[in-house]
Amino acid sequence: GLPDGSEILAVYIFAFLTGLPSNFLAFYSFQKKVREKPLPIDILLLNLTISDLFLLIILPVKMVEVALDNTWPLPDFLCPLVLFIFHSSIYLSTLFLMGISMERYLCMPTYAKVASLFFWFLACSHCLGIAYGVEYHDRTAKKGGFNSTCYDNFSPSQLQIVLPIRLEVFIVLFFIPFIITLFCYISVIRILTSMPNIKPQKKQRAVALALATVLNFSLAFAPYNISHIVGFIEGENPAWRVETFVFTTLNTTLDPVIFFFSSSTIRQTITDWLRICSSSLQGDGAGYKNKIIIINIE
Repeated sequence: GLPDGSEILAVYIFAFLTGLPSNFLAFYSFQKKVREKPLPIDILLLNLTISDLFLLIILPVKMVEVALDNTWPLPDFLCPLVLFIFHSSIYLSTLFLMGISMERYLCMPTYAKVASLFFWFLACSHCLGIAYGVEYHDRTAKKGGFNSTCYDNFSPSQLQIVLPIRLEVFIVLFFIPFIITLFCYISVIRILTSMPNIKPQKKQRAVALALATVLNFSLAFAPYNISHIVGFIEGENPAWRVETFVFTTLNTTLDPVIFFFSSSTIRQTITDWLRICSSSLQGDGAGYKNKIIIINIE
């Protein structure tokens, strides 16, 4: 069955505790690499990391909301703002995951910055409609979900606004990126497996990257986006939709796995930190200091 309140809170806490440090580490690595020697993949991964950090920073608000039995703990006007950040992070992730797959397949070095700006505009413009599209429509109905709850219990006229928007979001920001991502990674794997001179490690990383990305789409994003279709067909807000929202936060935990398989930068950073931690645990103060100096020089 679907998770109850305590299980939802546990997932949020797990996503926060695992996602925040790993994404901060990734942000440190990618922003340093982009400043020194920007590569298309690093630009895309940096933007993906930033979108994850936005979600993680406001995730404690959702934790408090769940702990209060889905009662909105902040002033009403902050509800659409928090939802805008959450939804933007979700669909920025699907778009940048698609962009990473296209970069792996097509190797287009010139357009990473332009693509990043386009993805931000596309996701944020749609999510403005999701978050704010119903707030100022039919406010006399006293529903709209901005009183004791947030974004729930819509009036019939409000549903006429939000359900078509959700359907468009499903098609444009989830389904199309998912299909493009599948096509790109299947093509990359077919190309690599047909080339005997490619190192086995590179082939294994390509397969692992593809599997991690598909898992991300399937586990983190699919349940919530399926609720958009069901809601549009049934003409109402699905009762189980709130529970599927929790799975989207797992994206912040799965993305660092994708970082590891797609970027040598993050693999090198992890290796350096493991060496530092190993030296520290062994009590090798001199070795620890020397490694810090070496990393700073590099």
